[in-house]
Amino acid sequence: MKILVTGGAGFIGSHIADRLLANKHSVAIVDNLTTGKKENIPREAQFYEADICDKHIAEIFEKEKPQILVHQAAQINVRASVDDPGYDASINIIGSINLLECARKYGVQKVIFASTGGAIYGEQEYFPADENHPQNPVSPYGIAKLSVEKYLYYYKVQYGLDFVSLRYANVYGPRQNAKGEAGVVAIFCERMLKNEQPIINGDGRQTRDYVYVADVAEYNIRAVESDASGIFNIGTSKEINVNEIFYLIKNELKSEAPEVHGDAKGGEQLRSVITFQKANETFGHEPQVQIEEGIRKTAKWFQQG
Repeated sequence: MKILVTGGAGFIGSHIADRLLANKHSVAIVDNLTTGKKENIPREAQFYEADICDKHIAEIFEKEKPQILVHQAAQINVRASVDDPGYDASINIIGSINLLECARKYGVQKVIFASTGGAIYGEQEYFPADENHPQNPVSPYGIAKLSVEKYLYYYKVQYGLDFVSLRYANVYGPRQNAKGEAGVVAIFCERMLKNEQPIINGDGRQTRDYVYVADVAEYNIRAVESDASGIFNIGTSKEINVNEIFYLIKNELKSEAPEVHGDAKGGEQLRSVITFQKANETFGHEPQVQIEEGIRKTAKWFQQG
């Protein structure tokens, strides 16, 4: 199939592009390289340096005529969304609508959307959260992702454009950018390797559900190649706190960095963990990489970088 991947030069998008090509699909990538890197782009993919908010992106759809749109491009900094909700919405909502308009006009059959399984639920009422958990996002980022899910439903009802929304837990692994607000795994790895002090926000007992990037890519491939539609959590159903992550990385890198805590970040969720059972039943896959193995692979990648 002909597949267009937005954000395909980025952390998750490039892994998805690799897997699509391995499965003999034809892949085109759109990325503005704000956070993505050219070295992540597979040589076999057609690359367009473009912004999803640009109306001229329609020309790419017209030329490539993709059957599937895998939409990974986003403004992913939760704190930046709090500081400037309008900027976040301009990319995550308006940019997504721009793509959906192109999709309906140029015959795209299905959209695979990178949503969020942490920010969309807000402070959870039960653990782990399934897809029916109340959606009460407490950040503009989470609100934007939920809004796009609603737009996807609208485009399906109005135009017959099918969709799969994958609500990711905290994704980590090789190629993750350690700059800005990235994943804590990437930040801790880079700082320890540079002999810089990692800082644990607050008491470090806040928990997250960490899912390895290869598993996330696998779910995307199965969503592309199946007739399934709807909303699916992509997580592990396992919680681990930041202090535990710190020591897993410290031990793997044989770092001498001491445990140092900084101020807690305002608005940060205390616990976040989601199910994967619906995705397993639908796509025949459950997460394969446990946190210890994932940390080992990620740390090795940063060491080789």
